[in-house]
Amino acid sequence: MNPSTSGWIHKFINEFSNRLLIDEYSSPIVFYERLKNTGFIYGVSVNTLLEEPISHLKLTKDEFTKVNLFHALWFTFYSEIPKGTDKEAIDSIVTFYQSIERGKRSFLQKLSFSKSPSENLEKIISARLHETNNMLKKDASMLLTHALLYVDVLAFAYFLKQPDGLKVYLDVLEKTLIEHSIRALQSKKEKNKYDHLVIELVASSSEFMAATHLSISNVENVTGSMGSLEKQFILDICCLAVWDDRELDENELEFLKGLSKRLDYSEVYHQKSIEALKIFSELNAQKIHLFEYSHPIKQFYKQSMDMVKLLILRNKKRLLIELNESGELLVLLGQSTQRDLTNEEKRKVKEQLLDIFKTVPSLTIFLIPGGTLLLPLFVKLIPKLLPSAFR
Repeated sequence: MNPSTSGWIHKFINEFSNRLLIDEYSSPIVFYERLKNTGFIYGVSVNTLLEEPISHLKLTKDEFTKVNLFHALWFTFYSEIPKGTDKEAIDSIVTFYQSIERGKRSFLQKLSFSKSPSENLEKIISARLHETNNMLKKDASMLLTHALLYVDVLAFAYFLKQPDGLKVYLDVLEKTLIEHSIRALQSKKEKNKYDHLVIELVASSSEFMAATHLSISNVENVTGSMGSLEKQFILDICCLAVWDDRELDENELEFLKGLSKRLDYSEVYHQKSIEALKIFSELNAQKIHLFEYSHPIKQFYKQSMDMVKLLILRNKKRLLIELNESGELLVLLGQSTQRDLTNEEKRKVKEQLLDIFKTVPSLTIFLIPGGTLLLPLFVKLIPKLLPSAFR
């Protein structure tokens, strides 16, 4: 089986029975922990969940990620609908991706679908990974976007239960992850220049998300219904954030201790997550470069800045046309260089920029989970890189 060729999903579910893919795991949290051991939750898959090899080929991390994402979605379907069929599972996953607003006019629009639902799903998964890889060639940046692929799995579980509330759920979950990431980064005792820059970046992206219209009742319904998987994922993402230098100072430990309590875990529960991350990074030191850089936060910020610059310059002509036609957006972007925008103005900027991103294929990176983190850099850089639009 080759996850990079057509027909791999059909081969995968025929070669490996649901006894191995589903029944092997006594609960969703057991599946999650096994999935974490593959590296998927950390954004760097080095294996699949299956004990026996799935291919005689030497698979890449992206190919392992494809298989793990599909397996997680497959397991999620049968956890929620035990008596469902394989056809219903594949159709349901395809419908889920078509239902996500950020996908309707972005990466899905470029795909030519066939009559085979499983091959269509292969194209969607491949495109989903391509969007995260399109401009992010370095491990430090890929770590963030691939780690957030698990948001797809959580959202699919929610979709199976409450399809009408999917957009609100995604908005609230992403905002919750970002806010906790800010707190994790802020807990570092000694922060350098780039720690502060990344905190500012993440905080700014949170402000843009906060400006989105979400009713209080909707938010409370979603946050109140967050279960053990969402809570464990939040804790693991925060551990990943503070573990960047492979050391934990007393402030970071205190933050994780407090986070464990807020998530209704014991005060020492975070130690389990840190130990799992430590073991994974040590066992796979030769396969991955998870914390290779002496200053990974600096590396992440610089790569993100360079990537957004490149995106703006490569799409200069198209962006100039869109901005000149936007009117209000152009005014607000210009004013953002002189003063802080209000929440209402930030909401307008975000909505109008997302509309532009949906029409430019190479800018759909901003539409995937984690892409919101890059939005403040785009707002900050575009007046500097395209000054002619603001004259």
